[in-house]
Amino acid sequence: MSIEKGLHERSNSTCELSGAKEHLVVYEVSNSTVKGVDACVLISETCKNQIENPETMDPNHWRCLNDSMWSTVPAVQVMAWRILNRLKNEGWPQDLLDMLYLDEDTLAWASASGEGIEESDVIRHVDSNGVLLEAGDTVVLIKDLDVKGSSITAKRGTAVRRISLVHDNTEQIEGKVDGQTIVILTKFVKKA
Repeated sequence: MSIEKGLHERSNSTCELSGAKEHLVVYEVSNSTVKGVDACVLISETCKNQIENPETMDPNHWRCLNDSMWSTVPAVQVMAWRILNRLKNEGWPQDLLDMLYLDEDTLAWASASGEGIEESDVIRHVDSNGVLLEAGDTVVLIKDLDVKGSSITAKRGTAVRRISLVHDNTEQIEGKVDGQTIVILTKFVKKA
């Protein structure tokens, strides 16, 4: 059975967020640990456009979440939680968030997108120029670095590919230089 067919059966061909019956599309909920139907929701094109373009969100359109947030489908709960967090400055969404209960796994999935995290709590790794670094980026060393515990000197201009971020320290990243994984201070790199 296709994902779309499974979603139509699960939702009775109704938008799982707004209740609309027309112009329905499959939307894959990001950061899911599951695949297939369980990682998707069936939503209207209007909902999809507003989700993908947050600057166009109409808070009154999302009053429908008052009903859909009670769904037993984790993917629908995740989407309701994320949208309510985007809109919580409107006032009424905060009341719904206070009532919404998500089990531990569903809450972890919902918050994996970064929604609901205060700007001051977000860990950001930036290079020497203040450019945001993400896992998998390529950076270039801006000075020669002696690698502690080895005889290697990482030379200025060396490209370090597919970096990983040190999650508890915004000033450190990890990458491979000459086949050896090393920790590098972000102030000594620039994004390629």
